[in-house]
Amino acid sequence: MFLRIRSDIQTILDRDPAARSWFEVLTCYPGLHAVVLHRFAHACWGLGLKWLGRFISHVSRFLTGIEIHPAAVIGYGVFFDHAMGVVVGETAEIGDGCTIYQGVTLGGTSLYKGAKRHPTLGRNVVVGAGAKVLGGFTVGDGAKIGSNAVLTKPVPAGATAVGNPARIIEAKTDAVREEVASKMGFSAYGVTQNDDPLSQAIRGLIDYTAEQDKQIAMLWQALEKLSQGSLNASDCVPQDAAKNIHADIEKLNKLID
Repeated sequence: MFLRIRSDIQTILDRDPAARSWFEVLTCYPGLHAVVLHRFAHACWGLGLKWLGRFISHVSRFLTGIEIHPAAVIGYGVFFDHAMGVVVGETAEIGDGCTIYQGVTLGGTSLYKGAKRHPTLGRNVVVGAGAKVLGGFTVGDGAKIGSNAVLTKPVPAGATAVGNPARIIEAKTDAVREEVASKMGFSAYGVTQNDDPLSQAIRGLIDYTAEQDKQIAMLWQALEKLSQGSLNASDCVPQDAAKNIHADIEKLNKLID
């Protein structure tokens, strides 16, 4: 148990730049206290001591402001940062290395007892402040859920979900993001540059329109030269006139689904 606590403290020191010492983390971080108390509550629940598990969970909620059902499964290295107002439901599962900020709800949309009603978070998932993850689906490894997102559908591994209702943005592979990720380890609050899918779709349409205007202008110039007799008919249309006039409609539709 002490090795687990030591690992939890080191996790916080690694991820929170405001953490200055192990003693400060041990005494002043409610996220750590909530995780430790949950282990006792979860053990009691597994032994059939349901009331005692719920009572420990209730005391933990009173002391930390974080409500975790004793039946919920929490992996190694999970960090509840600030975390006031976090609610984790009975059938929720949180994978190793996840980071969850304040005001997050891992809730359910079903009233059937015994069913999988709450979400499963894979490894190293970041859930931004105020996000609501509702339903018995899976959020893939390394995914990010933006602040105040309302998510009711699965998220692929490495993808980002933002908005209300949440829209899925596939993982980017550009060098800039990889560089930032390698430095930070994760995106704070689950928000990264250019995450808004609607703005991405609008930018795509603007780029398409601008390219189309450019190509039309080139065609007019060629036609004017042709009418003046200074251009052969075979050369009146630029070689690349139609190459770039293409809007990826399927991709744009996917952004706003």
